[in-house]
Amino acid sequence: MYVCLCRGVTDGDIKQAVAAGASSMKALRQCLGVCSECGKCGACARNILRESLYEQDMPTPLPEHALIPATP
Repeated sequence: MYVCLCRGVTDGDIKQAVAAGASSMKALRQCLGVCSECGKCGACARNILRESLYEQDMPTPLPEHALIPATP
C-alpha cells in the first residue's frame, strides 16, 4: 500500500527500513523521504513505524513440535 504518494513510499518500504535499523520518523525521512513534502502521510507512516518496531521486539514463538507436554 502506498503511504507517501509524493515520494512513492509503500508500507513495505517502511518495514524494510525498520528492519535495516530505522527507529524514528527522522530516520525514515532521511532514508525514504517520507513526510518531507506535504506531510499527509505522517500519521500513517508513524503507525507503520510503531507496529514494525513492536513486531521486532516480539519473541519468535516456538514451533509446536518443540513444546514439551506437561506431566501431571
